Amino acid sequence: MTYAMQKLAEEKVFKDPVHRYIHVRDQVVWDLIGTREFQRLRRIRQLGTTYLTFHGAEHSRFNHSLGVYEIIRRIVDDVFAPRPEWDNSERLLCLCAALLHDLGHGPFSHSFEKVFELDHEEFTQAIILGDTEVNAVLKKVSSAFPQQVADVIAKTYDNKRVISLISSQIDADRMDYLQRDAYFTGVSYGHFDMERILRVLRPKEDQVVIKSSGMHAVEDYIMSRYQMYWQVYFHPVTRSSEVILTKILHRAKELSEHGYEFAYEPRHFMSMFSGNVTLKDYLNLDESIVMYYFQMWEEEKDPILSDLCHRFMQRRLFKYVEFDPSKEYKKLNKLEQLFREADLDPEYYLVVDSSSDLPYDFYRPGEEEERVPIHLLMPNGELRELSRQSEIVDAISGKRRTDHKLYYPKDYLMDDSSHKETKEKIRAILGVSEH
Repeated sequence: MTYAMQKLAEEKVFKDPVHRYIHVRDQVVWDLIGTREFQRLRRIRQLGTTYLTFHGAEHSRFNHSLGVYEIIRRIVDDVFAPRPEWDNSERLLCLCAALLHDLGHGPFSHSFEKVFELDHEEFTQAIILGDTEVNAVLKKVSSAFPQQVADVIAKTYDNKRVISLISSQIDADRMDYLQRDAYFTGVSYGHFDMERILRVLRPKEDQVVIKSSGMHAVEDYIMSRYQMYWQVYFHPVTRSSEVILTKILHRAKELSEHGYEFAYEPRHFMSMFSGNVTLKDYLNLDESIVMYYFQMWEEEKDPILSDLCHRFMQRRLFKYVEFDPSKEYKKLNKLEQLFREADLDPEYYLVVDSSSDLPYDFYRPGEEEERVPIHLLMPNGELRELSRQSEIVDAISGKRRTDHKLYYPKDYLMDDSSHKETKEKIRAILGVSEH
């Protein structure tokens, strides 16, 4: 029996709060879970700084990756296997791509990527194709298998139907994280009838479609996603913590570039600061390491780095006001001037943060980021794009919602022991009261 076909002597299960059990029978999958690179995902939170807003949001990318794998396993083994349109030779490829799709995420992933100009998808490719334990397992399937897995995750694999299972507007990735994030944050928004959606999934030539009888379950899924983005992912308090996290990294990088002597040298960050990140350096950095440095930097001589780290570690976050950059840029210029007069560097203490989401879109050829729409399979065999059948989805199709907030340290502005008049002017512009 080839390695690709090898089964465990006894099925392994992970107890899971979302899917009840995650089932593993394939030796390849079990070996991948045991690799150093996959185990590292236990030390990367799924929702970054969201735990500072929703205290239960401590779950990891390890949890989520197993969840995506389980959804794909159920689809290919239970829903698609008996169907003549499905090529079961790609089963293992689907399972491995699902399991490894988030492998390249770093600590506090999106904030980290912005500051150091990194791309977690590129690191996912590098881990799968590089000198790693994951690559060694995949190569035992075949010499071409690592590249095939990487191509599915990069959305360049020639079978678009396989890609759509893991990355589309209704995919296993989203179906897991919406439910998992809702469970751990304690909100009700992210719940939808996944069992129904799985039952009505159908494999077609180049995509996965939904039987028209399952349209209302898909409507529920899309509205769940919309609510989760605005109530959880874009929560203003979470964004405040992300602003401070980002500014800590900016400050540490700036100090390093100017030859500042840290009391405790940030050697885990040095290749990040220099813009020459090796795969080994990247894999050695996780959130426990980052938090250790933040705790150490609370004692740094640099007042900005010390203050920002204290704010993050002790949850002394910035407050915010609504802000319209198209109309209020003059106000921002005035505030920047007053912040400097009050001995506050506006680069670090006056921050405009924007969030934007497009809950669903239909296919528009030629656009920079073409989106494959969700198609319904009608009783006569015809495919119809979802928003053409659903009034609910049509109402939000193609409508991007954007939100801007201005973040600032209210505690400092309320302290009149220094720069009293200047702070009064700032408070008047921001409309800040003592409450």
